[in-house]
Order: sequence, then C-alpha cells, then structure tokens
Amino acid sequence: MATTRGGIIKTAHDNNVSAINGVKSIKDLVISMKSQIEKALPSVMTGERFSRMVLTAMSANPQLQQCSPKSFLGAMMQAAQLGVEPNTPLGQAYLIPYRNKGNLECQFQLGYKGLLDLAYRSGEVTIIQAHEVCEHDVFEYEFGLEPKLKHIPALRDKGAVTHYYAMFKTKSGGYGFHVMSADEVREHAKQYSKSANSSYSPWTTNFDEMAKKTVLKACLKYAPVKTEFVRGISADETIKSNISDSMVAENDETTYDDINVDIETGEIKEDHTEDDRILEESIKDV
Repeated sequence: MATTRGGIIKTAHDNNVSAINGVKSIKDLVISMKSQIEKALPSVMTGERFSRMVLTAMSANPQLQQCSPKSFLGAMMQAAQLGVEPNTPLGQAYLIPYRNKGNLECQFQLGYKGLLDLAYRSGEVTIIQAHEVCEHDVFEYEFGLEPKLKHIPALRDKGAVTHYYAMFKTKSGGYGFHVMSADEVREHAKQYSKSANSSYSPWTTNFDEMAKKTVLKACLKYAPVKTEFVRGISADETIKSNISDSMVAENDETTYDDINVDIETGEIKEDHTEDDRILEESIKDV
C-alpha cells in the first residue's frame, strides 16, 4: 500500500505563491515545485516522473497552459497528494480546462481507476468492481434482507448497454452493490457535470469509465471505509487555488452561476458565446 511522505512546507509555499503572482509560465512553476511535489507524492512515485506527466498533459492540451496558474497548481497538487496519475492512459485522474465564473480554470477529476486505487488503499475492501450490463446478458438483482446480484455476460452479440453496477466485499465478509440504468447515468451526468456534453469532458471521451465511476461512488456510500478515503473522494470535480499541505481541506471554488439550463427539461446546454465555441473546439480530449 502506498504511503504519503509529507506535504508542502510553509516556506516553500510562500515562495511558490510569489512565483505564481510573478511572470513565470505554468511550465516554469511546475518545474520550480518539483521538490514540493516530491514531498507530497506516495513513495512509489518520483517527483520527476509526476512532473513529466503534468508537462506532457500540458503539451497534449495547450488549453491547460491558459488556465489560471493557481487553479492549475491546485489541481496538480490534489493529484500529487492523492498519489494518482493525471491525464495518462491509466485513467486515474484528469486535469481539465473548465469555464468557471467566466475564467478558464483547471478542475481536478478522479477517474474510475483512481477511485478503485483509493478504495483498495483504504485497506477495508478485498474486492471492488464495476461493470456494464448489455441487453443479452443474464442480469438479475434483488434488494431486501437477502440481497442478490447475478451477472453472466453474453459471449457474443452482447447488444447495447442497459445498466451499470458496482459491488464491494469487505475483509469481514460484508458486501454491497449499486445498480443504475444507462439512462439514469446519463441523467446524472447532465445534472451534476456542467461540461458533460463538451468535447473535452471524460463523459464524452470515455463514457463507460465515468459511468462505472458514478455507480462506484454511489456503492461506496454503504462501505465501511475510512475517513481518509471519504475525504479523498471529496476532491473529485473541484477547483482549488489555495495551495496547502492538505488540499482536501481547501474549499471548492467551482461555481455554477453561468450554466445555461433548459428550465423545462433541466438539461444543461452548451454555452453559446463565440469564445466558448472556440474553446471547446480547440481543447483536446484528455
């Protein structure tokens, strides 16, 4: 199990605030914070490797370089302190350009595999999984005093996805599961993710992974997990510009004042300004 080797010391924090307020580029700031990143990371990951991931993400998605420096470093340090890789094929976490109060800022999002990793690190669960269910699968579930879950995937001609579910089993033998229809997952995305329909959102680039993450988060509400794990989950989909040695304790600065909502359907619609249209077309998939 990975262990954390420390946080950001106050002197380094003050120096980094000065750098942020100066003329340095975000790339320069990432490089200058290498030693602080090293202190925040789990022992299995080096600061050099993590910094390289972040710089690669910035090169792949130039819009990240246009985010406010404080929000970008806040998202980066959340990933570092949780020990998850941002914007890599592992799908553990994402640094995403996000229009917040009219400003382009960087939002931190946990991925499905990052959530799995945090759950296993808690030490309370022995099995934790999430799956999609297709229309030709055998799928049965039942709640009550003796809950049951049965899923036999079809070997071929699976058909369309109809449901997603997650389950866990604890060291003591306890277990739980949560089921959502595919339509319920889509409605959840519309309701809780402002950028769900945008080209740069993981909901667009990897819907199945985000759907599994959704049922997994719901399922884990019933799991006997430690407070540290719950606090880690709370970092999901947040924007934080105050850099500290406990990023999970910092307030989320995401606002939804500028959301364009269809009053009759409740659907979150795309922004219609020319600036946002250009932004969404130019931002690359993470």
